[in-house]
Amino acid sequence: MTRLLLAALLLLAAAALVSASTLAIAAGPTVCGVAADNATAYCAATNNSSYSARAVAPFIGFSQVSSGGGGFVCGLQVGGRAFFCWPTATPDQLRRVYNGPSRLSGLAVGGGHVAAYDVGERVIRWWRGGARFPAQVGGGFSSLVSGDDFTCAVETNTSAVRCWGPGGSAVQVAFLNTSVSTLAAGGSRACGVLMNTGAVLCSGSDAGAVAPRDLSDLAGLAVGDSHACGLMKPNHTAACWNIAGPTTTLYYPAFGTAFEFLVAGGNLSCGLVTTNFSLLCWSTNVFVASEVQLPAILPGVCVSDAKSCKCGVFTRSGELCSVPGNVICNRFCDVPPPPVLPPPPSPSSPPPASRRISKTWIVFAVVGAVGSFAGLCSIVYCLVFGFCSHKKVHNSVQPNIAGAADNGGTPSPYGSPNGLQSLGLFRRQLSRVMTRQRSGPSSFKEPAEEFTFAQLAAATKDFALEAKISEGSFGTVYWGNFADGREVAIKRGESRLHARKFQEKESAFRSELAFLSRLHHKHLVGFVGYCQENDERLLVYEYMKNGALYDHIHPKACAPSSSSSPVTSSWKLRITILLDASRGIDYLHSYAVPPIIHRDIKSSNILLDGSWVAHVSDFELSLMGPETEETHMSMKAAGTVGYMDPEYYGLHHLTVKSDVYSFGVVMLEVLTGKRAIFKDAEGGSPVSVVDYAVPSIVAGELNKVLDGRAPEPSAHEAEAVELVAYTALHCVRLEGKDRPAMANIVANLETAVALCKGSASAAGGLVNSSSSAGLSITSMEL
Repeated sequence: MTRLLLAALLLLAAAALVSASTLAIAAGPTVCGVAADNATAYCAATNNSSYSARAVAPFIGFSQVSSGGGGFVCGLQVGGRAFFCWPTATPDQLRRVYNGPSRLSGLAVGGGHVAAYDVGERVIRWWRGGARFPAQVGGGFSSLVSGDDFTCAVETNTSAVRCWGPGGSAVQVAFLNTSVSTLAAGGSRACGVLMNTGAVLCSGSDAGAVAPRDLSDLAGLAVGDSHACGLMKPNHTAACWNIAGPTTTLYYPAFGTAFEFLVAGGNLSCGLVTTNFSLLCWSTNVFVASEVQLPAILPGVCVSDAKSCKCGVFTRSGELCSVPGNVICNRFCDVPPPPVLPPPPSPSSPPPASRRISKTWIVFAVVGAVGSFAGLCSIVYCLVFGFCSHKKVHNSVQPNIAGAADNGGTPSPYGSPNGLQSLGLFRRQLSRVMTRQRSGPSSFKEPAEEFTFAQLAAATKDFALEAKISEGSFGTVYWGNFADGREVAIKRGESRLHARKFQEKESAFRSELAFLSRLHHKHLVGFVGYCQENDERLLVYEYMKNGALYDHIHPKACAPSSSSSPVTSSWKLRITILLDASRGIDYLHSYAVPPIIHRDIKSSNILLDGSWVAHVSDFELSLMGPETEETHMSMKAAGTVGYMDPEYYGLHHLTVKSDVYSFGVVMLEVLTGKRAIFKDAEGGSPVSVVDYAVPSIVAGELNKVLDGRAPEPSAHEAEAVELVAYTALHCVRLEGKDRPAMANIVANLETAVALCKGSASAAGGLVNSSSSAGLSITSMEL
């Protein structure tokens, strides 16, 4: 009895690690995993071996990944204080769903929801589950798993299975009066290893189904839509069987191959090979395993507490875990850990003298040859490029900040040599801006093109007045048309400036170039190329046929299209444009590590293409922000009056929430049709749109401030407009800590667009209910 109890306790202790995995299977079919060498998440298609694995946000380290077999995957960041989700088809569209003070573990993604265990609060939390799941459930749990419409976990004190969600009761009923050591879920089913017998019991559509008798007391378990797989003791090879239909078919997809663990999703299963951490996958209609082209995957989740590893610590934890001191727990107690490579010979027993001498001479010869070659290259480089002059070289990977030197007279750490003296250096540095991307979130799909000034002059008819689109602080924007038919927008910095003004133009040019060359997102303005000749500085963008959002909300009285713009006449289009822009800003905040702060979000910097899709533009003032939302940067305010965050303007405290405030002003512009700063009557005092609109929104009198040029919203549109108004209200709060994150704003605007279409359930984004500044449709904290 004592031995049985001890074995049960060991199984229960190991079960806490079962739900947390470094591999996930999603629709596609696609497999995503956490690389063993750098904690980067990679995804690869299993049905096409010619496609190489794609890195997901290579500047974010992940500890675990999860998917419910649907169209998205989620990954928990190293440290457990944030997790991100991305569509399997477009992994570059990454979104941060949670970013909070509490540490999470056991991420479990279902068909349309995400569950995780809050370690600090000792509760299970849900995201994207709407009202289908409780806000949180307290207690101690292990083996947290999710299926299509349910989440289940094993209570640590009773080993009983508890389930939540619409399908939770159907799953839980088969596990009544049982104790479970290991739990797995997939589709509409869950399977568990019973502690008293070691048998596998499955519930859901086929409640009470058991595995073949040959498969008892399994070392690991994975469940798909209609099949399950387990690791057999003691060799840890995989055996699979169907859990749907009148008969059970048992098969061995990779006989003789030992696996660290198994994962399943849909009709696919995969196993991580023990010997080399490679990945083998097989499906229910192809029983033979084949290798998937992913890098070596972490054999387990790295944890900070080695004492929790009841079966001992994985011997290679030190080299595999990215955080010093973290370890990977052994999954199995029934086999010894993998062999350790023999240590190098002790100094007390040196090798024979002849071998030592020969190796020494070989090393000496190699080092000498390399040194001679490097010296020769240095001499040639000095002669050709004049690198031996005593010019100070600045790293241009970090963007330069326009006007940053004005911050209390302190030069910017990202600064460049002053005035015209920087021209020669900048030519050499420019290639680094275009090629070194290690500090940014994503490189542009196509390399930026370098144009000659003559090419751009020809495209704009020598920068003719009729080609002029707009003017900004950096210079003038022109419409251009190349010989190959491409339409572009060309931003030309003002020329013939004195040294100080030239340096400001140079800094703005290099800052925007540095960001544009690294960023790529469908809702950021497309970057085509650049030109730098003598004192000319030009940037080339994709042409946005329908101009700036500002021009449609505030058209000139003489403009022929002032009353015919679809933006003016459609609430749905207005809100869709806001959603597009919010996604672009969320990309800057959530994808970039560290986040990128735009610093000049306004309606004139939101451009509309020929299909009325919005793109965020103008990165002259952008810079890399602090690592967390709780910290700020101190610097002199820069931006546009009316849109600037009061904390940033008054206290010089800059955070990503400064962009949130600016975007709140844009939302109020779109709702009211008023400029950020306007005169309520001829000769009256200037009024901000925030002071104009907020009192009416708080009083529940939104109709008083809505743009009268737009038609009266329909019933669903009225709900959408109200949701946008309350979201904007949260965005323009005085203190940044009270404002929502851009991910929350995106979620609310997705819901608003769905409401405009007449279906709230069609909204793809749902709200992070645990965020202190989170938003929801039904609960708005005023």
